[in-house]
Amino acid sequence: MEDFRRAYLRLCKEAGLEPQESVLVQLQAVTGGTRLDLSGQSLTVESCAVLGRTLQKDTLFTELVLSDCMLSEEGAKLFLNGLCSNTTVRALDLKGNNLRGAGAEALGKLLVRNKTLRRLVLEWNALGMWEEGFSIFCEGLASNGCLTQLDLRNNQINHQGAAELALALKRNSVLEELDLRWNNIGLLGGRSLLDALQQNRTVLQVEMAGNNIPSDILRAIEQSMEHNADRQSALRESRSRTQVLSKEIQNLKVEKGRQFVSLMETIDKQREEMGRSSRNSSMRLGQLQEALHERKSAVNSLTAKLQMTEAALALSEQKVNNLGDLLTRLKLEKTELMDRQSREIKKLQEESVLREGKLLRETNSLSEKNHQLKNKLDESDRRCTAQQDQIFELKQELTNSTGELKLRLAQAEERLDMEKRRSKQALEDMDSLRQKEVDHVNRHLEESERALQDRILKLEGQRIQLEEELSRVKAAMVTERAQAEEELGKVRTQVRLEEQQHLSSMEEKLRSARQSRDEAQSHCAQQKQTIAELHARVGQQSIEMDALRRRIDELQQDLAGKEQEKMAEVTRVRVELQEQIGHLQAERTAQSGLKEKIAALEREMKALGASHREALLDKESEISSLLERLRMKEGEIQRMREDEAQRASFLQNAILTYVQGSPLGHYSPKK
Repeated sequence: MEDFRRAYLRLCKEAGLEPQESVLVQLQAVTGGTRLDLSGQSLTVESCAVLGRTLQKDTLFTELVLSDCMLSEEGAKLFLNGLCSNTTVRALDLKGNNLRGAGAEALGKLLVRNKTLRRLVLEWNALGMWEEGFSIFCEGLASNGCLTQLDLRNNQINHQGAAELALALKRNSVLEELDLRWNNIGLLGGRSLLDALQQNRTVLQVEMAGNNIPSDILRAIEQSMEHNADRQSALRESRSRTQVLSKEIQNLKVEKGRQFVSLMETIDKQREEMGRSSRNSSMRLGQLQEALHERKSAVNSLTAKLQMTEAALALSEQKVNNLGDLLTRLKLEKTELMDRQSREIKKLQEESVLREGKLLRETNSLSEKNHQLKNKLDESDRRCTAQQDQIFELKQELTNSTGELKLRLAQAEERLDMEKRRSKQALEDMDSLRQKEVDHVNRHLEESERALQDRILKLEGQRIQLEEELSRVKAAMVTERAQAEEELGKVRTQVRLEEQQHLSSMEEKLRSARQSRDEAQSHCAQQKQTIAELHARVGQQSIEMDALRRRIDELQQDLAGKEQEKMAEVTRVRVELQEQIGHLQAERTAQSGLKEKIAALEREMKALGASHREALLDKESEISSLLERLRMKEGEIQRMREDEAQRASFLQNAILTYVQGSPLGHYSPKK
């Protein structure tokens, strides 16, 4: 510590500067430690330059804390340049120094040149404001091979800076912890970081809170971190196991050279037996795993089929309900149309009956008037023949009667014209009303047809969507199957490792037995040298040999018990598989029932479609019959018009012929 202080004072004198008192106080406060804490001290540019030069060759401090020191861009650059050649600093804290473009560039150079820095804290700075400087920092991070912890909280990093950081993470293979909280990364930066972290295999912890990143991207990043942690733990376990196994193998090799020929033979026999048992157990385990895999695949396929059948059933039920609603609506519309048409036809019939009655009554009144006129003419003829003497008086009366008859004829003609105009107007109104009603019915039918076509198109769109959902579900099932295969591979590797561990434990037990035998044999050699002690210790040696034999028997019994346990597990697995087979058979029966229900529903759908087509055909036939009836009514009305016109013309001709051809017209007054 004194060496560092003296070097600092010497460099200050060489530069012609006064040493900063706060720095000297902190250096005096450090006694025997490896941590230099200058947090909260406002360091000048000159102090930063001197500290950087002193730290170039320093071998004492392993942790530097310069948080909230109000470092300028130039001071930070000089300090970091001095740290580039340092070989002892493991942790550097530059929190709250407002480092920007030049500071980011200096940090990038530090990460490129320094080979010992493990932890770097850059919280509450502004490294992300200048894209060029932050890109240099990211390049240094990409080429760094020692930094494991990086804190970049509150550094105003946007999505572009996150993209640069993602490129660096793709190339970096050492960084384990990264803190990016409270920046402005956003959606695009989150996606780029997610892509980089999915490719990176060493980052184990990433903090991303307060960056306006969607929750699904955060969950994906957490999943990738969990995968990396699992991978690292598996690698560490595998390395430790390989080291242990290598050591055990070396020990076994050393011990094999020291064993006797007899023990080698017994060991070879035991090894052969153990190899056979392990091969048999591995074969059995492989068969059981294959059977389990097949059962799992069968269960997965059956569940997928069941889901597909349930979806098809739901679709068929929806279609049946929709078709039932359509049929009820069509029936209601049909009944309404039939009621309207029947009411309209009744009205038309009543109106036509009333008009025919009116016309008949008018024709009867006209015929009665004609008959009365004929009777009057007959009476006048008789009077003329009886009263020829009173010609002059009758001529006057005749002139009066002729005038009255002319007036009456004019009135009758006017009435006929009025009735003709009225009948024409009524017929035109009836034609227009019927034409409007026919147009309304046609429009309503066209609208109903368009609505049915739209519903059919909607149903087809729903069917296409459901097919797409089925394809997505199939893809998900394929991915799940691949994951299940990976899990089976992991289980197999675990089983193999357990078997290897079991073999190693058994070999350790055999080694202990060999050591005990070696001790017994050395003891026998000592007994041969001392004949007197040999007779007394023979019993003890036999007892020890018996104990060793008992231990060997116990080991064999343990092996037999483990084999029995394996057999019990195999029987239990067989029982479980039989139960699963029973469940699968029950599911098959249920699926057959569901298939029958689906077939019945399809038949009902076909029957409903046929009835719907028949109803449409019946409606079309009714419309055609109504049109024919309308044409027939129009023909009848036309015939009635012609008959009325003929009757009117006959009456007019009859009156004219009567007036012109009567005998009264041939008489003239005497002169």
